[in-house]
Amino acid sequence: MRNSKPILVTGSHRSGSTWVGKMIALSPAVGYIKEPFNLEHRPGICSAKFDYWFTYITQENESDFYKNIDKTLNFSYNFPEEIKAVNSLKDTLRLIRDYSNFYKYRISHARPLLKDPIAVFSAEWLAEKFDIDVVVLIRHPAAFVSSFKKKNWSFDFSHLLKQPLLMEKHLYSFETEIKESITKKYDAIDQASLLWKLIYHVVAKYRDRHKDWIFSKHEDISLNPLAGFQMIFNHLNLNLSNKIKKAIEEYSSSQNPSEIMKNESTFWLLSNRDLKCDSKANILNWHNRLTQEEICRIRMKTEEVADKFYLDRDWNI
Repeated sequence: MRNSKPILVTGSHRSGSTWVGKMIALSPAVGYIKEPFNLEHRPGICSAKFDYWFTYITQENESDFYKNIDKTLNFSYNFPEEIKAVNSLKDTLRLIRDYSNFYKYRISHARPLLKDPIAVFSAEWLAEKFDIDVVVLIRHPAAFVSSFKKKNWSFDFSHLLKQPLLMEKHLYSFETEIKESITKKYDAIDQASLLWKLIYHVVAKYRDRHKDWIFSKHEDISLNPLAGFQMIFNHLNLNLSNKIKKAIEEYSSSQNPSEIMKNESTFWLLSNRDLKCDSKANILNWHNRLTQEEICRIRMKTEEVADKFYLDRDWNI
């Protein structure tokens, strides 16, 4: 039985959830849990089986997930399932790290922090079932799309269409456009624009319904990290010590590169050192990654939702 209130840090992927989650987890009272909703999550961390990206959990289908997510939030590491999934030295090292962290968090009665943008559509269910404090991060659509473009990612929108509860409760008005994205084979810009619009259409509804949740723009935190994290820590009833303040300043300093320079082969062992970035400069990276035509297209594709979060001046280049 937990004796502390869990925390969920979510939003879109590439919204700064790792940075924000890791900075909150600098508090010794918090235990960090990475993306159990991710289809590639380790079974030791969470044994719940997710068939789709952005799985939507609600009362109608919660029986498939509740027990395993509850164990994750109690730092109950599934050692037998993880052993079955070990296929390499990297897997073995990851098992040792994750098991050690869960053990440390459990015996110290740490407050579980679920960092998971892939859980965004299930945020209401998580908050209701586990009495979670929710932090939702919002990022400019052009910044999100530019990251998508840089990574050369694509998204299979059938993962959404195959979830009738999600489509019925949240995305029904976009069904035609979602289907069109598949049949017309949208490029990366149009795919990412649509995905951003779907995610933040739901986030906008959350913002109207949940006045007790934290909704923070990535850009606002990046411009003034200490003020942004002070607000978040206060809301979560966590102490923002001088040591944590110093660390936040270090990780967001103008002396750092304008974006995180990570080694993909070792990023699974992400430490806070790897998060160092000039947070103010990072806000502007999308200006250099996107053409004027792409920016105009992103704005046209997202504006019905983007206008709820961003003003005309936020599109200036």
